[in-house]
Amino acid sequence: MEEIMKALENIQKELNAQKIEIQKNGERVTEQITHNITNKLEEKFTILEGKHQILNEKVEQQEKRIQFMEKQARQRNIIFFGIEEDETSYHSLENNILHFINEKLSLKLNCRDIQETKRLGKKGDKPRPIKVTFSTLGLKVSILKQKRLLKDTQYYLNEDYPKYILEKRKELQEEANKEREKGNKVTIKYDKLIVLKSNNKRSLANSPESDPKSQGLVGNNTRATKKNKINQSNPSLPRSNSVSEGILKPSILSYLAKNNANKQINDKTASSLHS
Repeated sequence: MEEIMKALENIQKELNAQKIEIQKNGERVTEQITHNITNKLEEKFTILEGKHQILNEKVEQQEKRIQFMEKQARQRNIIFFGIEEDETSYHSLENNILHFINEKLSLKLNCRDIQETKRLGKKGDKPRPIKVTFSTLGLKVSILKQKRLLKDTQYYLNEDYPKYILEKRKELQEEANKEREKGNKVTIKYDKLIVLKSNNKRSLANSPESDPKSQGLVGNNTRATKKNKINQSNPSLPRSNSVSEGILKPSILSYLAKNNANKQINDKTASSLHS
């Protein structure tokens, strides 16, 4: 009986060991499968991410092209505001805008100078703005130069901007107001803010010439600088050892006179000895 119990215990131990081994193998298989699936998903995700990046670049390029084409399409347009809405047909609207330009802006245009005219928006109590497309860009520029004549009137005109540019210009207008408060000159050109910072001149109080304490130092430094410049521009030549060059000092003159007197005495002594 004891042998049977021992055999059962051994069988139980072997089963437990096999169970543990099976669990470990299952964990290893699960881990390997999870790792393989993760690698596959990462590869696919990398491929999809690359394709998504390419699509984004293409979309951005297309948006830029559309924006450029829209800008070109609106390049010769001007929006007129405040003109009475009393036309009955397209031709009467065209005649009204020509009459307005010729009378209010002092320009002479005819129907050949206008490519298209159109009221914008739904009809209401106020006159709707008129979009006018001119035949050339030069005509548009000429009209914009004359917009100053509409000052202090109910009429005004503006360029034809896309919706996203109008929103951008509103944002830039707030920044422009802040810069104007600082004293800077600001202009908004299409969708960019151009700031011309005012150059403040240096005050006289900070100038060395206006400071009485520094005038003496400045004058001395200026004279010394000029003297150094003169010496550098006219360097002195090397002095000669000859006595004739330069002015002789009194000690040298006395030395020469003494030598001359001694020479005369010696000459007289020698002549008396010969005689």
